[in-house]
Amino acid sequence: MLDLNVLGIAQVQRAIHALFPTILLLKNEIVMRKFLLIVSLGGLIINTGCGSKKEEHEVESKFLVTSPIRKDTSIIDEYVCQIHSISHIELRAQERGYLQEIFIDEGQRVKKGQRLFQIMPNLYEAEMMRAKAEKSFAEIEYQNTKTLADSNVVAPNELALAKAKLEKAEAELRTAQVHLQFTEIIAPFDGIIDRFHVRLGSLIDEGELLTNLSDNSSMWVYFNVPEAEYLDYMSHAKSDSPNRVRLLMANNKLFEFSGVVETIEADFNNETGNIPFRATFPNPNGLLRHGETGNIQMTVPLENALLVPQKATYEVLDKKYVFVIGEDDLVQARQITIGEEMPHLFEVTSGLTENDRILLDGLRKVKSGDKIEVEFEAPESVLPHLDLYAE
Repeated sequence: MLDLNVLGIAQVQRAIHALFPTILLLKNEIVMRKFLLIVSLGGLIINTGCGSKKEEHEVESKFLVTSPIRKDTSIIDEYVCQIHSISHIELRAQERGYLQEIFIDEGQRVKKGQRLFQIMPNLYEAEMMRAKAEKSFAEIEYQNTKTLADSNVVAPNELALAKAKLEKAEAELRTAQVHLQFTEIIAPFDGIIDRFHVRLGSLIDEGELLTNLSDNSSMWVYFNVPEAEYLDYMSHAKSDSPNRVRLLMANNKLFEFSGVVETIEADFNNETGNIPFRATFPNPNGLLRHGETGNIQMTVPLENALLVPQKATYEVLDKKYVFVIGEDDLVQARQITIGEEMPHLFEVTSGLTENDRILLDGLRKVKSGDKIEVEFEAPESVLPHLDLYAE
């Protein structure tokens, strides 16, 4: 086999002698040798580059292709939510006075009927004693008048007047008892005490906020759903089976218990186009607290959807495309319309059929009009391994 480098040098030398005869007149042999060396190196580089391109052109590879698949599936819609206790109330003083006792602490769990605060009761105790005395006086007066009336000594109107005074005294006594009871604040239900807004010894006015009480045994989670998604939800909702949802907490972890959508408000918000939903979650461990935030995950069925791998698509100016492989193995770019997005998958609403072949790998190595050698893999085999693929 001929040495291409040697052959190239000989040809260059002959060309030089033919085209530039004046060079033969050069008497400086060193200059001639340097010139020939430079030309030889150039020929070597050209030959090497041509050989590399030829070898690269000769390398052939097979491209993996698949087809869209049509099947029933589901998507998960997420909505920002607010978490509320099923009962979250303000505990306020109903009487004026000094705060004499605090029987609980902030953040403490309390039981229904447990004493929480005591307002100094002295004044209200005195009022109750006065009311008792007035009742006793009115009762004695009524009994005396009744005895006289039975003997026809006084008129019946006198007896009726004495009875009215007795009933008034009894009412005033009951009022005084109620005022005295209001000096003791008790828990209306089981719950957790919030921070205190008053301190021991504070002078409290009627209606002043003492603290908040939350019943966290179950939680109400509110979230807003757009009108289109509300219509999809209602079209798939079944009255005989509750629609369950999941709660993604602020730490990006799912709450261990699922919730049930129980309430949808009556009206849409005209400014946002949303309608509020309410889901109820059990909270036996007390992990959720009033005022937390998170994301509701609602599973929505997607029937007879045409699915393609996300990695088989590319984007140009906010439009999605795939490479479709024709029967002659020619590559053709085709625009598609995306409906829903799922992990590793797109729902295609137009632009493809399940009979098309689409390029799965090597999208950056081809262009429209290229003819390639392909290897087909059924979509049923591709889908389980999409998360393992890497471009």
